[in-house]
Amino acid sequence: MTVRARNEKSRQLQLRLKRLQARASTVRADDRAQLCALLDDIQTLRDLLMRECAQLDEEINRAMFRATAITAYGRGVQAVRAMRRGH
Repeated sequence: MTVRARNEKSRQLQLRLKRLQARASTVRADDRAQLCALLDDIQTLRDLLMRECAQLDEEINRAMFRATAITAYGRGVQAVRAMRRGH
């Protein structure tokens, strides 16, 4: 997923959370149907946020793996250059 797409998805999730917060402040405690609907929407949003967190975690792990591989490659290249120079 591109950075732009990820940012847009994040904005949409934030907007959805703000709407749920606004809805939660207007729901009466004795309105069982609205409370159940609100809880269902909150659970759905939570699931989406957890999926997003898992995807970000995977991307971070991939980036760390790539950084480690690039560093190891760089060290190997330096070692070869040093051997060629006779050090």
